[in-house]
Amino acid sequence: MQICVIPGDGIGPEVLGAAVRVLQTLVPEVVLHEADAGWATFEQQGTALPGATLAAARAADAILFGAVASPSHSVPGYRSPIVQLRRELDLYANIRPVVGLPGRTPVDLVVVRENTEGLYAGRERLEDEGATAIAERVVTRRASQRIVQIACELARQRASERGRPGRVTIVHKANVLRVSDGLFRETALEVTRAFPDLVIEEQLVDVAAMRLAQSPERFDVVVTTNLFGDILSDVACIHGGGLGLAASSNLGDRQALFEPVHGAAPDIAGQGIANPLAAITCVALLLVRQGYREQATRLHNAIRQVQHDGPHTPDLGGTARTELVTEAVMSLL
Repeated sequence: MQICVIPGDGIGPEVLGAAVRVLQTLVPEVVLHEADAGWATFEQQGTALPGATLAAARAADAILFGAVASPSHSVPGYRSPIVQLRRELDLYANIRPVVGLPGRTPVDLVVVRENTEGLYAGRERLEDEGATAIAERVVTRRASQRIVQIACELARQRASERGRPGRVTIVHKANVLRVSDGLFRETALEVTRAFPDLVIEEQLVDVAAMRLAQSPERFDVVVTTNLFGDILSDVACIHGGGLGLAASSNLGDRQALFEPVHGAAPDIAGQGIANPLAAITCVALLLVRQGYREQATRLHNAIRQVQHDGPHTPDLGGTARTELVTEAVMSLL
């Protein structure tokens, strides 16, 4: 198994270092190729995603990605490397599982987010001498079809594993965005007709946000467009312990990239207190994708035990350092 490892910026190298240790313990024969990307790479090389990194990602069986510290203002020549990787590798499905913390609300849901278009298509411009900013929201039938197909297949799989009916919630704002979200809604309902065994419902995005906050246990698989999915998955992850525990898969028909959701967190970078469990959970997701299910199950069990018993990093109210949490997982393995 060939894995491209992209640590990136901020706490990325710290948490990905922990994840790599766990991966090497579970799959000693894994071959790792480290590559550069991120803001620091842009400052050094003039590009945030060097050609060599993209080539290494294409050649790998899977990619482990740390974090990038993208600037909040426009910088000539800078493009977000994670967004660029998603597009170049056609990683069209962002999968964000949320499992409730042990002993709390029994949450077990997945947000499936279209990953390549929407408002994140990057089609923006200034007009009227810089007084008006215009962004184009791109929604296509093809992208909508394949993301809803993925969501329905996932719901069917989860139903088989859990012994209960699968449910897919289609989230949109077609009452206002009648053309773009109208197309997404229409296409989604067409795709779901091929899955009569699933319970299909639709919700407006504002209602879905409220219900994810109030009663997340009613959801199974949520499927939506890019921006809505980005926001809703962050709302949902609160029930799983917050961003320090949130992992994601970026899946295409051939490639797969796994990244923690917390970002570069520059305020704590270098202090050794970042929560490594999101990055370590990414290893479990990677192992499932690559067919190492027994190892993935062992790792998921170890992560859940550490979540319950500790040690806990400051984001979960504890005082443990990254290294101590990593050692706790390793000892359980």
